[in-house]
Amino acid sequence: MSDQRTLSTMATSPVRRRAFLGGAAALGVAGLGGAGLFAGTGTAQPASAAAAIPDADQDALDLLQRMLRFDTQNHGQGAKTRKHAEMLREVWERAGVPVEVIDTPQPDNVHLIARIPGTGTAKPLLILGHSDVVPVERENWDVDPFAAEVRDGEIYGRGALDMKGANSATISALLRHLAEGATFDRDIIVLTDCDEEAGSFGSSWLAKNHWDKLDAGAVLTEGGWFLAQDDKTTPMLITATRQDKVYFNLDLTADGTATHSSKPMPDSAVVALSRGVAELGEWQAPVHLTTVTREYFAALADASDDRRFRQAIRLMLKAHSQNALERAAAVMVKRSSYSYLHSALLRTTHAFVIEDAGYKENVIPSSAHVRVNCRAIPGGQKPRDFLAQVRQMMKKRGITVELAVSEGMEEAETLDQLDKTWATPAADVDTDLFEALTASASTTYPDAAFAPALFEAGTSLAPWREKGIPGYGVYPYVIDNEQLVAMHGNNERIYVEALQQGSDFMYGVFKRFLK
Repeated sequence: MSDQRTLSTMATSPVRRRAFLGGAAALGVAGLGGAGLFAGTGTAQPASAAAAIPDADQDALDLLQRMLRFDTQNHGQGAKTRKHAEMLREVWERAGVPVEVIDTPQPDNVHLIARIPGTGTAKPLLILGHSDVVPVERENWDVDPFAAEVRDGEIYGRGALDMKGANSATISALLRHLAEGATFDRDIIVLTDCDEEAGSFGSSWLAKNHWDKLDAGAVLTEGGWFLAQDDKTTPMLITATRQDKVYFNLDLTADGTATHSSKPMPDSAVVALSRGVAELGEWQAPVHLTTVTREYFAALADASDDRRFRQAIRLMLKAHSQNALERAAAVMVKRSSYSYLHSALLRTTHAFVIEDAGYKENVIPSSAHVRVNCRAIPGGQKPRDFLAQVRQMMKKRGITVELAVSEGMEEAETLDQLDKTWATPAADVDTDLFEALTASASTTYPDAAFAPALFEAGTSLAPWREKGIPGYGVYPYVIDNEQLVAMHGNNERIYVEALQQGSDFMYGVFKRFLK
């Protein structure tokens, strides 16, 4: 099939790498003045003249700093994104681009849709980027997480990496094209959505209520990592994800005798649960390699400067038994500069995220509970098999393991849904969008390898994937492992120059859709 032929070519003929610090040549110029872009309503009309777009709006760093200064924390029930959306609406209006704010039932929790009219030669391209961010632990940050401070060549802030940085690189690149009077061969829809991190009114709600505004031929969102060599700045591997891991949660509960805390008893629920958590914390699910992950690791081996790391990967890929695979994978992870990422791409992961027990200091509680967030590899171990494995391990400790289900659903129904998601094929690489990502990677990062990949996390792509619309992901800036670990953590940051080069990368992607 064409999918396999394309992947095979990528894996055996990688493009090599060079350092981004010191500069890659920009793919376009910014700040060109001109007449205003046509901003039609109803039937979209293509732009035909350059727009007088301010230089600051075309500057990825300036735009990102403005985004970061809006506190759009999502504590689990959505975020307040209106002010952030209004700022971006003004950016789009200055460029003459039709833009609309979509209110949700939750006050000040809004979506923003900008639509750059094209010639209509092909179905629209949709760019999906969320505006909400996870909460911060302010006391653990070295800087104000909403001040957008630049320190030692890095821009700090909640959302700098995930994913206001990606939004900034994308929007600034499009505005550079519009400033030059570009016309695209299709409409380009830029959706800045809310409730990606949690909440009831995210992309699925929007698709259900406003699909006519979102229908597209392909979608690009967050995902693929641009990894650096051990020196933390030289681009090593540029990836575009074409598949996400399968998200599900388990609830572990231990029971014991509730009594006065002055008389401890041997069946403490807290102790029993702690022992179970300790056992699971030291355990890892089996390694599973799929077509997607094999192609990724093959490209990674070709890209790395670390000889022993390359050898470990190739040994893993040649393993002929599960025992040999496990041993080789362990060596590969140990040698990797991105060990947590690469371990996550090998197996179903389980992370302990919420623990609760007790309600008063002089009462021994009758139960203790922990929520475990899990991510399964499509085509690897099924969620139902992982659940059975964990249940068997915890049974001897008297700990119950339940699959978290939505209200009104049963476990069997939820497992059937997870099986369906697990079996969803990866997005085809034989599309014009994936070809544009490949070509721009070659131009912007000529000495780095490029590969399709699996995203170890999740995205908002479900409404489009359910309709068979191909979706891909990139975080378009080179990062090191410390920056990757800071995602959803403390001192989230990216390199300023990597951000600027990421805008060049996105400029190159959109260049492939010019009329």
